[in-house]
Amino acid sequence: MVSHDPGTNVGLVPPAPHGGSRRGSSGLSDNPRQDPRETSGQGARRLLDAAAGPLHPVARETLLAALDVGWADPARLHAEGRRARALLDRSREVVAAGLGVRPGEVSFLPSGPTALERAVDGMAYAARRRGARTVASAVEHSAVLVPGRARAAAADDPSLLAEVAVDPTGRLDLDTWEAALSVPGSVVAVLQSANGEVGTRQPLEAAREAASTHGTPLVVDAMASLGRDDVPTAWDVLVGDARSWGGPPLGVLVVREGVRWQWSQARADVEHGRTDVTPWVPLVLAAAEAWQQTAATWADDARVARGLVDDIRSAAAAVPDTEVVGDPEDRLPHVVTFSSLYVDGEALVGAFDAAGYAVASGSACTSSTLEPSHVLAAMGVLTHGNVRVTLPLPAVSPGLADDVAAFTAAIAPTVRGVRDSLGVGDL
Repeated sequence: MVSHDPGTNVGLVPPAPHGGSRRGSSGLSDNPRQDPRETSGQGARRLLDAAAGPLHPVARETLLAALDVGWADPARLHAEGRRARALLDRSREVVAAGLGVRPGEVSFLPSGPTALERAVDGMAYAARRRGARTVASAVEHSAVLVPGRARAAAADDPSLLAEVAVDPTGRLDLDTWEAALSVPGSVVAVLQSANGEVGTRQPLEAAREAASTHGTPLVVDAMASLGRDDVPTAWDVLVGDARSWGGPPLGVLVVREGVRWQWSQARADVEHGRTDVTPWVPLVLAAAEAWQQTAATWADDARVARGLVDDIRSAAAAVPDTEVVGDPEDRLPHVVTFSSLYVDGEALVGAFDAAGYAVASGSACTSSTLEPSHVLAAMGVLTHGNVRVTLPLPAVSPGLADDVAAFTAAIAPTVRGVRDSLGVGDL
């Protein structure tokens, strides 16, 4: 694993002690920020769904400052363009150093899911003469499974996507994985570093060894873990999402030197030929700044988050007919999901929201649909009545321990209240 090294600050905003916020030199941070825990007319709000934000305070200040100095197209040759290019290059160096890779291996794409889909497409296109089969776990992100199923359906060939089974904790079955890789025409393997819904870590080293044995490169989806857990090293292509470490929506695609990767619509002059969209430099600067700030407090954040998640797991497990899912130990420190019988997730999310708690339900990658979680279904556990908590960064969430304490006390009465409202409280 690669250690988190805070390295050198991006430069637009002075580094803040202990991951806290400082005023940017641009003067754009003069207006006071509203505490996200306070929403006018709704009383105190407790954010326990941070899978997609919020921005780290220092990253926010960097973003605001960058609007003045980094707005130009970095491909332009005028002074403003050259300045934007220098800032883009410096940000790439920061992220690359944090990931333990070369700057030329790192590209920035519009979003994490876009980067993940592009990673798979590029591997498959580069190996198109050898086959078209993708091997992935059954709990992968929808950006892998949905296009993979569509390609298989269009070709009328279900074998083009192998969805490898997982155990009840959500961990990959390595024997089935290796068997799937042994099928001729398998040209790309995809495995997440850890699941963003239940937190379970995957056996990346063993999975990559098996893939290498069969000559299949491994794409690792680290969108849920980067900035919150050890940086994985067992991969050929790595994908991240800056939102996981307190940055803005921005995808990170890392292709190791020597790996055969080619995108069919490549433009060599844009992000090493891995996208046709020039990244907006202020977003990249904010992502790099968030990485610097998060890396400086990563170990303490992980320790604090793990303890708070343990408290949530214990409180949920004490509720009758409620199952806490995922590996209790080998997991991300900041993610937990529990499912309660007799109720649906939408009702529970609504009840918690009315009480001031922002939580989520459904699959982490398709939660807007509120459909049953494909992750929980693949694990063979209860799919309805599930609630997912993704803790924000403890270093910039001073009230987090109190928020979690209040939430743990509210779990049992909230579940009971929803059951009573449905007339199933006595079942």
